Amino acid sequence: MITKADKNSVRRKRHARVRAKLSGTEVRPRLNVFRSSKHIYAQLIDDANSVTLASASTLDKEIGSEATGNADAARKVGELIAKRAVEKGYKTVVFDRGGYLFHGRVKALADSARENGLEF
Repeated sequence: MITKADKNSVRRKRHARVRAKLSGTEVRPRLNVFRSSKHIYAQLIDDANSVTLASASTLDKEIGSEATGNADAARKVGELIAKRAVEKGYKTVVFDRGGYLFHGRVKALADSARENGLEF
């Protein structure tokens, strides 16, 4: 049986492997996703200058205080991060799923970001 600690260590290895090949630039920042059991977070990161350009999470006041650990909340975070990115002039991004499988909340966030103007 795989424990939660084992799952997270496998995810971290997968994330490190992907991060070795993937980085964001000033022109095309990296859209990073972090998922916890209660919340989901998204950041636009310029790795060349080590700067976070925009962020959104289920903790933001615009999202509200409904359920925060489900796909609907992830869709709202995707919409919010896309809106903030477009306001700052970023249309294309590199998607970094953080080692998570592209399914469920991560997929909902990505699809929502695409629908609201981001290309990746």
